[in-house]
Amino acid sequence: MARSKQPIKITWLGHSAFHIESPGGKSILIDPWIDNPKAPAGFSKDAKVDLILISHGHSDHIGNAVEIARKSNANVLAIFELYLYLRSQGVQNAIGMNKGGTIEVDGIHVSMVDAKHSCDIDVNGSVVAAGGEAAGFVIRFENGRSLYHAGDTSLFGDMKFIGKLYAPEIALLPIGDLYTMGPREAAMACELLKPKTIIGMHYGTYPVLSGTPQMLKRYLHTKMKNRVVELTPGVVFAC
Repeated sequence: MARSKQPIKITWLGHSAFHIESPGGKSILIDPWIDNPKAPAGFSKDAKVDLILISHGHSDHIGNAVEIARKSNANVLAIFELYLYLRSQGVQNAIGMNKGGTIEVDGIHVSMVDAKHSCDIDVNGSVVAAGGEAAGFVIRFENGRSLYHAGDTSLFGDMKFIGKLYAPEIALLPIGDLYTMGPREAAMACELLKPKTIIGMHYGTYPVLSGTPQMLKRYLHTKMKNRVVELTPGVVFAC
């Protein structure tokens, strides 16, 4: 497959929320909690969005997805139980899927993969519905390049199969500890995945999420240390 010269543009929106512009110009949001404490002031909930991915139903991941989806009419991908909830909230373009499945949306292939984490759908501190299971996503862009968003997860051995099957060039991995992997576990995940670019997430939002990219580097093999990219919320990283 001939690869487009257009880069993948990644903007961290704080916590696990990302805006990604595909090489073909598609606008993608992942876990769009735009009201998080680290979110940049410049991102508008009225921005053009083509596709939204939600890893699980915890409020710090489903975030502002319903509001943004209603305004943008974006397609929204989520595990089936979360899809049912989204539909009940008036998200007409929600699409349910499950782990192991792949769907193509506007030339972008999205595969749902495993994640190890608790899951419910909570709103304002109260559980409103069962949320199925937590998941991660591998996105294969129009030019064949791929990105893995691990969602909230611990380290698990089958990450080696994600690496072998999908070969993600870019890995967005939680490193905050306490509720997800910490830097030590994330470093082992990198050994299983072998990405070319490593980006930490789900850290620094609150003091208890104490892992940092610098700590991650300490646990990585020398050959991988320079693959870690520390993003600033709101600043576009093109790769």
